Amino acid sequence: MTPEDRELAAQICASRAGLLVDPEKAYFIESRLAPVARREGFGSVDDMLGDLRLKRDDRLAWSIVEALAAGETAFYRDRRPFALFETEILPTLARMRGGEPIRIWSAACGSGQEIYSLAMTVEDMRGQIPGAKIELFASDLSERALEKAQSGLYTQFEVQRGLPIGHLVRHFEKAEEMWVLSPRIRQMVRWRRINLIADLSTAGRFDVIFCRYVLAGLTPQMKPRLIENLARALSPDGFLVLGEGESVAGVSDAFQAVTGRPGLYARNPAFRAAA
Repeated sequence: MTPEDRELAAQICASRAGLLVDPEKAYFIESRLAPVARREGFGSVDDMLGDLRLKRDDRLAWSIVEALAAGETAFYRDRRPFALFETEILPTLARMRGGEPIRIWSAACGSGQEIYSLAMTVEDMRGQIPGAKIELFASDLSERALEKAQSGLYTQFEVQRGLPIGHLVRHFEKAEEMWVLSPRIRQMVRWRRINLIADLSTAGRFDVIFCRYVLAGLTPQMKPRLIENLARALSPDGFLVLGEGESVAGVSDAFQAVTGRPGLYARNPAFRAAA
């Protein structure tokens, strides 16, 4: 790939999704885009980007963005946010909401491990929160990731990464070389493709938003937009969960950290008037 090709790929990602892609990372860009080029029938990544320059194919441009946006995911990744969700966040909201629905959103769900981790937690907690009505939502920028997530099919390697053996036994069945999540858990989740830096006014209002390891991958200009979009989508007394080590400090004053709970944020009351 030429430097100009790498710059084009980086520009497409920044303009469409606010993604920060370093054009100097030639191996990363080419390795992510090579499967896209093969799938689209091009002889090389260079050929694909050359064609994109000429034809400005919107669908192809989004395929490039999706390929470069794909991140790492695993069941119960980092553990602590899920323990906090189980022991504090969900019981607290169940008491506060009474019989009103509690809406939970995995805002960058990838291939589904995060939202399914939350769904399994909710299912296993039914006896502790009787009468609570939980609604689970998941979104991602990538159509291909959403397709994989909705299938509920995972490899042995994927289920070994973070999934407790008890959860595997209770909620999965073997399907040849793969593991398939039970229909009961899959049917708990509603899916939608969402670009988080676009207008989220039609996304709805949520009580808990998991948006982990997205902030660090955005351009500096788009970080405040993401955080303020999420603040508008969160109920005034809801909770935002960011990734380990992520912070809104210096990005936006829309949220304030929950003391003693790393990665957990509540809406800044002052933001309500500005929203």
